[in-house]
Amino acid sequence: MSSDLTEVEVIAPHFKRRLSGVTSTVIQLVPIQNRLGQKVITFGPGLPGHLPSMDYTALPALWRPPEGRKVRVWHARRNIEMLPGIILRDVLRMPLKLVFTSASQRRHTGWTKWLISKMDRVIAVCQKTASYLERESTVILHGIDLGRFSPAPDKAAAKVAIGLDPAFHYVGCFGRVRHQKGTDLFVDAMIRLLPEHPNWKAVIAGRATAKHIGFEEELKAKVKAAGLGERILFVGEHTNINAWYRALNLFVAPQRWEGFGLTPLEAMATGVPVVAADVGAFAELILDGETGCMVERGALDSFVAGIRPYLADPSLCQSQGAAALVHMQANFSIEREAEAIGKVYADLLAER
Repeated sequence: MSSDLTEVEVIAPHFKRRLSGVTSTVIQLVPIQNRLGQKVITFGPGLPGHLPSMDYTALPALWRPPEGRKVRVWHARRNIEMLPGIILRDVLRMPLKLVFTSASQRRHTGWTKWLISKMDRVIAVCQKTASYLERESTVILHGIDLGRFSPAPDKAAAKVAIGLDPAFHYVGCFGRVRHQKGTDLFVDAMIRLLPEHPNWKAVIAGRATAKHIGFEEELKAKVKAAGLGERILFVGEHTNINAWYRALNLFVAPQRWEGFGLTPLEAMATGVPVVAADVGAFAELILDGETGCMVERGALDSFVAGIRPYLADPSLCQSQGAAALVHMQANFSIEREAEAIGKVYADLLAER
């Protein structure tokens, strides 16, 4: 949008066109950061035009620090964004401080370790991620927009608004339909549990990419064979996913692997408790037994055991959903995340 870097203090590079969790993070955070006075601009493809941005012709301006500062911050979130930052700072001698946010939960390659070692500061999105970093880091959990994700004033009306029958309770599983996301675990758990609980239905919201269409079709066939085609609903992808959360009584996060995972936060912010696999940051987001239930990753029996008490007693959904909302409002606003990142920036900008 703008290439005037006179006052810009932070560059947020984004060098992948493919939509990802990183993309979503940048899109949500940058407007909040600027509203808080952090003076952030994006750089690279794949982001919407309403975000403040610079193009490649503005790169020479990085040799001049912003007004009143000695340095500017380059905030990378991928390897392909760390490396250009190192070149700009160490080869071209631009006055930059480098920050990297890590979401990975695996042992890093030697190349990635080297890149991370060159960063001035590292942010980890959760304690589990921090445990894989062989250097000091600042843990800053993701937050979400608590205005967008908020409880429905009337649960029955929320169900009607998206075409669901208000006479039923609903348990949902949202996200890409694929093995890694555990959609099959959710379907298998519902095939076991729904016959025991005739007042419940299940909703699967999300799309299967071309590679995973066959996987989705197999699940639909399994549901049909179980005679539950009217009670396990595949509703596809929706841009108004917040409206679908508001219609739920319970949310299930059955992922086999996850870097962080925002869906439990989105559900809890909507006043819905969460049964989640112990992957990603889930154990750091959910208060086990208070705002939901943690279960064993990839274990169908554990999921069934974790979900069953909620279906048997919908009042448990209501009480834990209320606790989840309080927990979210106290700890997981996107403003809180932006403020914490801003403190990292401020420390670096104050250095000479």
